[in-house]
Amino acid sequence: MALRSLLLVGLGFVLLGQAYAAVDYKQALHNSLLYFEAQRSGKLPPNQRVLWRGDSALKDGSDAGVDLTGGYYDAGDNVKFGFPMAFTITMLSWSAAEFGSQLRANGELQNNLAAIKWGTDYLIKAHHEPEVLYAEVGEGGSDHACWERPEDMTTPRTSYSVDASKPGSDIAGETAAALAAASIAFKGSDARYAATLLGHAKQLFDFARKYPGMYQNSIPVAGQFYSSSGYEDELLWAAAWLYQATGDRAYLDFLGSAQNNGGVRSMFSWDDKFVGVQTLVSKLILEGKVPNNGTWSQYKSNADQFMCNVVQKGNSNVKMSPAGMLWWQPWANFQYTTSAMLVLAAHADHLASAKASLSCSGGSLASKDMISFVRSQVDYILGKNPKGLSYMVGFGSNYPVKVHHRGASIISIKKNPSPVNCQQGFSDWYNKDAPNPNVLVGAIVGGPDATDGYSDDRNNYQQNEPATASIAPIVGVLASIA
Repeated sequence: MALRSLLLVGLGFVLLGQAYAAVDYKQALHNSLLYFEAQRSGKLPPNQRVLWRGDSALKDGSDAGVDLTGGYYDAGDNVKFGFPMAFTITMLSWSAAEFGSQLRANGELQNNLAAIKWGTDYLIKAHHEPEVLYAEVGEGGSDHACWERPEDMTTPRTSYSVDASKPGSDIAGETAAALAAASIAFKGSDARYAATLLGHAKQLFDFARKYPGMYQNSIPVAGQFYSSSGYEDELLWAAAWLYQATGDRAYLDFLGSAQNNGGVRSMFSWDDKFVGVQTLVSKLILEGKVPNNGTWSQYKSNADQFMCNVVQKGNSNVKMSPAGMLWWQPWANFQYTTSAMLVLAAHADHLASAKASLSCSGGSLASKDMISFVRSQVDYILGKNPKGLSYMVGFGSNYPVKVHHRGASIISIKKNPSPVNCQQGFSDWYNKDAPNPNVLVGAIVGGPDATDGYSDDRNNYQQNEPATASIAPIVGVLASIA
């Protein structure tokens, strides 16, 4: 439906009767990486480009006697949630591993590596012992009760960890995947750092396997905001990236002996990694590294069916809005779009290299068809929609200005260093009917509803809050089409 509703007209497009200029994917790519600098926690570096931010949370980890400064704030809040943060780093690293040459050609590879490293430096600190991983700093309940800039927040910065007696196979597995993928991203430019990342990834994978359990059972406060649905997918995900990084047959054997490879999934997200695993295994099949039979062919078949459903050529297609936007659910719908588009863009690359195509019940899909579909979804996000609104903040001339984000919505500490206390933030800034004083460039908001409806309201957190796990996948997507 989305593809049929798009007609190329010179340098512009017509979507449902509206005309649009060609999209500047290179600028959108540049913006997407700026967003991660706005989400930084800790002491900011001299080359920080987002200048309305300042140093913050410089004592994180002090309650546990560990340095846990750095890393990323999750979304519009000031909590460091390790589970989605690790997924964010895996997505940024996949983007670099798959589309490094395109990132370099667009002048963004170093910015992408910097975004990865800001996260991996923190994850290394969080894994300061082989069988201990700090999974969260701060706590969602008390944080959400206040509206404060990260630079002068007064909420508790409690540190929460998993260990042998309080396991978390899901977060340990995802962190292992992130560090293994990042080691691939850094292998060509910093071999020593890549080796350090890989060492931690191997330890975390072993820890995750040795002490099975879901992390919210060990850290209940984490489950209130990022509850895990299981850990089998994260263990496979970690093994897939560790095999890519090492070529060690043991990781391949782990994938091949899986009792559960996920089946046909409905989405790919910070909580559900099966599609990612299936896609990486499909690549191994296309490269001739594993046979296309038995368990291996099941992985590939499941990945193929997911992609067919996304591109509207399957047996159980993903729902679409009237204007051709993929729609999964009301809360932060675009996070599922960006993740699915990274899978499609990566697999289109794999198919092109193997001179293969995707066979769907609704017809055959060539690599170029998949990329055309990816463009249609990216174009919708960037302004080719019924509202003519770019859902990427700071891109184009018409974008959300009341984004649900503490730091962006309160005057910069650089302009006014007077502390803004917990409730003052609500009265003076959150409830203020005016654009945010700071533009959160590169942020992608949650997105419209199933009928393309959207309201730019700070209180509308379901549609108007960006998150790192939503924006990280689009880095690779934009690099692939820029």
